[in-house]
Amino acid sequence: MTKKVKTVWISVDGGKGQTYDAYLALPPAGTGPGILLFQEIFGVNDHIQGVAEQYAQDGFVVLAPDLFWRQQARVALGYDGEDRNQAVAMMKALVPEEMQADIRSALAALRSRPETTGRKSGALGYCLGGRLAYTAAAITDVDAAVAFYGGGIHDQLALASKLQCPIQFHYGAKDESIPGSAVDSVRAAVSDKNAEVFVYEGANHGFNCWDRGTYHPNSAALGHGRALTFLAQHLF
Repeated sequence: MTKKVKTVWISVDGGKGQTYDAYLALPPAGTGPGILLFQEIFGVNDHIQGVAEQYAQDGFVVLAPDLFWRQQARVALGYDGEDRNQAVAMMKALVPEEMQADIRSALAALRSRPETTGRKSGALGYCLGGRLAYTAAAITDVDAAVAFYGGGIHDQLALASKLQCPIQFHYGAKDESIPGSAVDSVRAAVSDKNAEVFVYEGANHGFNCWDRGTYHPNSAALGHGRALTFLAQHLF
């Protein structure tokens, strides 16, 4: 069977004469609404590329920018040992202002694609990327956003008042890095917004990633279904 989803790395204008790469996945129809997909701290690795292809198969044009490009282009890391140590170190070296610039430039690149002309665009992210999807909903005019176990969102609640689009949050009940009290603070901060907050019993951090020991298939499937329905409602 011929693979209908087409993928390619493209170059994005990063400003100041610099460019960086982003992984583009096109739907079988060739055109569709856009999704800006933000990586975990492990780079645009096999899992993130797989998620891009999954949502492309669902009918979206998906662009996953390489967020670590200033440190190491196209880094793709595993989840344990030295790879994890490197991922944490690279995450700590990120500069918030540069991340916001990358959010804006990646969104501009997605919207400039002929495959998304006249269509809406949303943001989707996991872990670090979940926080960036939340940030995108506050600092850009994306039409919808979905954050899976977004680390640090509960420390950036000042952005909640600036949310400009419908947003959906997904958390694992067993996630020690994002305890229930943190989820409750997010829920309270977005109570007056068009927001949904879901917590998955039995799920830990990274429950969507099939390459991690914390993969929780039931929660991953349920989360994908909810996110897909949400994005379809607001982007198509």
